[in-house]
Amino acid sequence: MTQTPSRESLPTLFDVEEFFADPEFAGASISPDGTRIAYLAPKYGRTNVWVRGVGEGHEDAVCVTHETRRGVHTYHWTDDPRWLLYLQDTDGNEDWHLYRVDLDAPDEPAVDLTPMAPGSRVAVVEPHKPSPGSVRVWMNLRPMLFDVFRIDVATGETTVLVEQTDPTSSTLVDSEGEPAFHVEVADDGTHSFYAIDGAEGDKRLLSRQGGAEYPYGLPLQLVTPDGKGLLLGSHQDSDDMRVVRLDRETGEETVVAAVDGHSLCTMGMVAPGMPPALYFSRRTGEVLAARFVGDRPRIEVLDPHFAEVYAELSKLSDGVLGSVSSDESEQRWVVSFVHDRDPGATWFYDHATRESRLLFRPHPELDPAELSPMTPVRFPARDGLPLHGFLTLPAGTAPENLPLVLLVHGGPWAHDTWSFDKTVQFLANRGYAVLQVNFRGSTGYGKRHIAAAIGEFAGKMHDDLIDAADWAVARGYADPARIGIAGGSYGGYAALVGVTFTPDYFAAAVDYVGISDLANFMRTLPPFLRPSMANNWYRYVGDPDIPEQEADMLARSPITMVDRIRTPLLVAQGANDVRVVQAESDNIVGPLRARGVPVEYIVAEDEGHGFANPENQVMLHRAIERHFAEHLGGRSGAL
Repeated sequence: MTQTPSRESLPTLFDVEEFFADPEFAGASISPDGTRIAYLAPKYGRTNVWVRGVGEGHEDAVCVTHETRRGVHTYHWTDDPRWLLYLQDTDGNEDWHLYRVDLDAPDEPAVDLTPMAPGSRVAVVEPHKPSPGSVRVWMNLRPMLFDVFRIDVATGETTVLVEQTDPTSSTLVDSEGEPAFHVEVADDGTHSFYAIDGAEGDKRLLSRQGGAEYPYGLPLQLVTPDGKGLLLGSHQDSDDMRVVRLDRETGEETVVAAVDGHSLCTMGMVAPGMPPALYFSRRTGEVLAARFVGDRPRIEVLDPHFAEVYAELSKLSDGVLGSVSSDESEQRWVVSFVHDRDPGATWFYDHATRESRLLFRPHPELDPAELSPMTPVRFPARDGLPLHGFLTLPAGTAPENLPLVLLVHGGPWAHDTWSFDKTVQFLANRGYAVLQVNFRGSTGYGKRHIAAAIGEFAGKMHDDLIDAADWAVARGYADPARIGIAGGSYGGYAALVGVTFTPDYFAAAVDYVGISDLANFMRTLPPFLRPSMANNWYRYVGDPDIPEQEADMLARSPITMVDRIRTPLLVAQGANDVRVVQAESDNIVGPLRARGVPVEYIVAEDEGHGFANPENQVMLHRAIERHFAEHLGGRSGAL
């Protein structure tokens, strides 16, 4: 028998705040002229944008944004060294507005360049090179349609470039802002790609593709810098997703980047803060490299100059390249790295001199040696489908008969990846084994894996989770009497399915902004999303307006089995959530409280679909700590 380690041999019990307070530094990028670095750091109790000279330290930096209610997480340099832009919503409602900061007068209030009515938002911001001093912005001033605008940054003057004509179609513009391609999505989810010719805008069919293996549509859809091609994420005749160029004249498809047995990683397009699928040249707009899914993310370099740069960057960390920015000359670079225990380490590198220096580590208080490695694992589902996942075992503890938390990702068309996950490390630090599984329907593991989830909500998708936990028990890692389940969004739905469809399996559960009623969830989604749901919710779950399909959806909804819940449950919800409305949580908690079933309910009045403010993250994870310590027996900050 393996001896239980003494308390003295256990790693440091980090405070909750050390995991979930805002990072000391994050999100760095270099200015186009290579003279300044911008980054995110706390000020006024929130994450704000700071700017400093490329050779200066934080003590020389100037805080240029002044948000006190909600932190800034996305900002943009402009081609004018005077202006910097950032996005902000209100208390998590996802109505993103674009604000301008004057770097010559950083104490002046920011200017809202996109005053819009509630329900409208900025979706994309990019340079508009034909008009220096301008940016190109996609926003839905007409609630159902995302039109393309040119905004003069200095004056705020806004001009329509392209008006979309139908919620199920979109026009893609070239680098000059001119219409180049048109995309139409049929009721069955098929995408038709057209070239746009001449001043009259005649459409010429190039290709039809798409279906259930593209739950968010074909990824990328980016016009090449010369306007003569369209980059797509496509499976073509492969199970794997590749980067493909669709020729505007001939419709010929050419593979730009592909790795046998690996799919393009699309998480950066669906999850803010994740590394991008493609890295682009600031100078030319061409693709430098692509990211593919693997046990560790895999970077495929495409550009010869960047290959030289990448070889030097790879010497700086044993992690995987994360964010990348360069000056216009592509000699000065600011990059960060993905790592399971040393997240976001950010470096400055000068390719002309081959000199580099560490700019910062976002969480210097967390010692990587005290954290837990994330190990890739593989096992078959009960029907033989190969499943991939990640197992994180608590440091300093014998890896056997542990309390286990099955942590379920959202989407469900997303995937877990080798990286630093605050919740994973927090739970491992508290003594839990943490298992993440890319159940069927998860992206990144081929089109057959994705499409295997059709009609399998609360069915084989849930079986995959149980099979994963059973695998951990059979390997001796997990104590079958101390298995918990937790997740957000779809992961919250999965936790509720766990305690309703398999009420005797889990000893504790956490539902974070999760779905309880699939039909109500779909009916309350923002209206502009519905035209894009053919390949995802309608195809995989059903249409709530068709009675027999609604009946099936209700049969797969935890709300219809709420009387089966007897597992201790923690529910967390943002009051301003526009994706999974608060009623989804209220309708679970109310009946449980009426029956006297243990349930703790946290509602954050200043949050939306997930908690962003650090005090709310700390509050949530303190509650998770207490909940699992009581019902699974892990370590607690009270020790």
